[in-house]
Amino acid sequence: MSARIEAVRTTSENPDFVKLIDIFDTFLWERYPELKKEYWGNNLIEFNDNVFLIYLEGKPVASGCFKKYNESTVELKRMFVSPEARGLGLAQLVIKELETEAKNQGFETMILETLYKQIEAISLYQKVGFEIVKNYEPYVGLTNSVCMSKSINVLQ
Repeated sequence: MSARIEAVRTTSENPDFVKLIDIFDTFLWERYPELKKEYWGNNLIEFNDNVFLIYLEGKPVASGCFKKYNESTVELKRMFVSPEARGLGLAQLVIKELETEAKNQGFETMILETLYKQIEAISLYQKVGFEIVKNYEPYVGLTNSVCMSKSINVLQ
């Protein structure tokens, strides 16, 4: 019997998204307390209607969203999978849903930033086609940041 997985498009006001992001922020700041001051403002999410949640057996376990960066580019934000749901391919599912939605809205490129210590995240992003690029604003000069980019306007 396989697990029941449901992908839901929602907004940043969804209580399940808010709860997952609180867990994510706690994880980040416990793991990287020295970076909180430098990075906190980059992780604030204003109202966003491009949020995807993944529910596993009815429980919210994964999230991600994107926001417009410029006329042709969106930035992937707040990618998180609860520890108990890791290894199930849920992050890839969130990314695929977000890429499809961004492409449907006319965007051509997706960018993201992660921390250099997030080896698993970097590996995941490379696995789904992202490439490391020069740091973009607001991460220029931040040596802990790894910025990545992917064309989403091609059929896959």
